Amino acid sequence: MTETSKKEQVVMTPKCKTANSTTLIIERKVIETINDDKVHIAGGDHTGIVVNKEAATENGETIPAELSLEFRVFLVSAQTGKHTQESRILRYWFKRYSDTHNQNATEHTTVAQEFFKELVSPQEFPRDYVGFIKKIMKLMQHSYHTISKLEVELRQLDETVVPTRPLSADEHSLGYIQPLSVQKVLELIESAYPNPITIQDISKGNNWDEEEVAQHMSQLQTRGLVKAMDHGAFTRQQSQDTQVTIVKQMPTMASAKQPTIAIITAQYCEKLAVDAMIENKETYVRYTTVGESNVYTLGNIGAHRIVCTKLPSVGHTREAMTAAGNTTTRLLGTFQKVDYVFLVGVAGGVPHYTDYNKHVRLGDVVVSCPVKDKCIYLYCESAKKNDKGYDYEIKPYQPSNLNLQQIALHLKASSDNDNISSPPWFNYLRDGLNILSCQPEPDFQPPSPDTDKLYMTIGGRDLIEVAHPVPQDKATKRQEGCPRLHLSPIASGRQIVKDDQLRQQFATHVNALAFDCEFDAVIESILGNCKDSFICVRGVSDYKDGTRRKEWQPYASLAAASVMKAIICGMEPPTNV
Repeated sequence: MTETSKKEQVVMTPKCKTANSTTLIIERKVIETINDDKVHIAGGDHTGIVVNKEAATENGETIPAELSLEFRVFLVSAQTGKHTQESRILRYWFKRYSDTHNQNATEHTTVAQEFFKELVSPQEFPRDYVGFIKKIMKLMQHSYHTISKLEVELRQLDETVVPTRPLSADEHSLGYIQPLSVQKVLELIESAYPNPITIQDISKGNNWDEEEVAQHMSQLQTRGLVKAMDHGAFTRQQSQDTQVTIVKQMPTMASAKQPTIAIITAQYCEKLAVDAMIENKETYVRYTTVGESNVYTLGNIGAHRIVCTKLPSVGHTREAMTAAGNTTTRLLGTFQKVDYVFLVGVAGGVPHYTDYNKHVRLGDVVVSCPVKDKCIYLYCESAKKNDKGYDYEIKPYQPSNLNLQQIALHLKASSDNDNISSPPWFNYLRDGLNILSCQPEPDFQPPSPDTDKLYMTIGGRDLIEVAHPVPQDKATKRQEGCPRLHLSPIASGRQIVKDDQLRQQFATHVNALAFDCEFDAVIESILGNCKDSFICVRGVSDYKDGTRRKEWQPYASLAAASVMKAIICGMEPPTNV
């Protein structure tokens, strides 16, 4: 027998083993005596770690795990190109303290999430079984002292095709030649709308053959999705073009018909989604052959007069977003009675791997609200690594008037406290789906929940697919088919968006639950035009920044537009008419 000190050790014990699975228990224990024949006592840098060689025996009832997290690992061999697929489950138990009998469950989910993120860090992800277990033990030994026990289940799965994470628009543009297709030509036309675009522009910008582009354009015209304009240019044909009037200048409008709310969208499906919420609408396209065209849809939502526009941009360059700022300035100069501005469309959600209530899923909606301070939007210009993490250079934005945010807070509180009736945006969403059902493209119906996959890259072709967290006893359950509303700041910035790990760290740093595609120039224009009240309403269409094409974008746009309408209908009727 070997005597040990009564210091707490991190002890690993096998629990059970089958032909294709292994379950281990890793826990903190104070061990007074150790039998050398049955254990391995680590030394050197690993002092304090003990490995049992014999399997544990269950004595009596065991306390159920307080949290669990499941993920699948897809590892590709650099030598053979073959891959293995493995399911790994982590089950957590936490220390109990007499002075904090009712410990904060939120703290536990945060610790569990941070433990998982550090465990699967791409820079040092343990590719082999031994390295994975060793890293868990080292993390418990040095960093996560509130975790009392972990159960680790590793199960080998049948071989399947390694999934490929969908690329975003900016990833496509980085050294990746996009294949020419009818759908890609339509996407470029919709992105440029209301600016017309020529076959030569499309071909040159993507290194495509002009003749092939022309053939696809002809097919889109035959399908009624595209129409020809002057000088060989083409634009998107709207399904209700009888409501669209082409003008050189906006007509003079009576004071009572002047809009007090402006809604800004960036993508074609976002504009259609917002238009579906507007009654008595009429659309004007200020069409120019030189410079930027503008589209303005006017109408009513509740008691309010609305104007909705779409930013004309091709791609996601800073030049395009600067042009978006100019478009915003022109909008607010044309409609000078606007007091409130809504930025409505898609974004990328920030997942929470262990907390069901905080977890943002595809189709949910994030509304820009301050957490801890008054910033509702944060643009990260740069992130520089330091000894403890990163130093961020941030441009924060906030309105001086937070009345729109207060309405959003009330909507969320009412929804969370009422598990019986549907929130108002659910009804607006259903109405919007009915209105847009005649729209040939895009399809606004919700995609299958099975397509809501949560992937993390861990370097090269290796991926982790993380299971969505399951509801705990006191969780507010999701209503089937109804987007959940989240409130937080919204973030953006090219450097942080490109890096999965950095994006997660920045989101934690600023309490953001969504990233969008760089709207700082638009917000600066709003503030520069002395608009005191603005808000971002973002439907979650991916887990990055909303630019991943294209499955969830239409439905997420409609979910955002539905929440936007709920906020507008909660506003006081205008008095300056």
